[in-house]
Amino acid sequence: MSEQSEMQINPTRAKHLSENLSHVLSQIKSANTSGKNVRLIAVSKLKPANDILALHNSPSSHTHFGENYSQELLEKASLLPNTINWHFIGALQTNKCRPLAESIPNLFSVSSVDSTKKADGLEKGRKKLVEENGEEIKAKLRVLVQVNTSGEEEKSGVSPTDAASLCEHIMTSCPHLELGGLMTIGAIARSKATTKETENEDFEQLRKVRDAVATQLGIEEEKLELSMGMSSDFEAAVKQGSTEVRVGTTIFGERPARGDAKVKEDVAEEKK
Repeated sequence: MSEQSEMQINPTRAKHLSENLSHVLSQIKSANTSGKNVRLIAVSKLKPANDILALHNSPSSHTHFGENYSQELLEKASLLPNTINWHFIGALQTNKCRPLAESIPNLFSVSSVDSTKKADGLEKGRKKLVEENGEEIKAKLRVLVQVNTSGEEEKSGVSPTDAASLCEHIMTSCPHLELGGLMTIGAIARSKATTKETENEDFEQLRKVRDAVATQLGIEEEKLELSMGMSSDFEAAVKQGSTEVRVGTTIFGERPARGDAKVKEDVAEEKK
């Protein structure tokens, strides 16, 4: 019997998660005045695989899930169906890029590329995966260039002026990667101050960087997605042109401390 078939899902918990997900999707739809498709990444970091399976199963049938820690993603990917599209959205160490890309066939995207070394590591990993699996791995690994739009020293991401150079490197030197667009996290203070009616400076900055990169590299702007917006500000992000949002606590609830987190719950607890 597989790990998946053994995994217990608490019906009460599954219903609660499904309702949360539906509410977020409804909010995205209301905020989306452009008519563009907006991808919802359900950020499942520090939440058990049981929760992910509950949302991946019918009736929710959600496919896009995001993780912040490479080891946690590797463990969950081994437990869950390969029909899930995994997004790595956390800060990624250079030495973890190749192992991550070569170990997870259904790794859909890496959203935090901010150096040529990281891009090259992901390229090597995806190339090895393709060589070992042949026709089973048809799609390139989608990557996003993370831009530090707030200028905070502690924030990851390339400076706005260096974004085009990294994008060009991915396009010309990484044949197993696909440049999907740009991503930002932005300043927490700006995120907290953002409302449905106000614009976020970081989101506006990323849009300007995207437009500049598209012009410099001769790419249609629409070909470069904007990944911005999290639980506290995703509606404003969608209104400002985001085509991908990352929502965690609004769907899954508050996260446990990292040391208390379980990759899989042995018993489906009676909880909401």
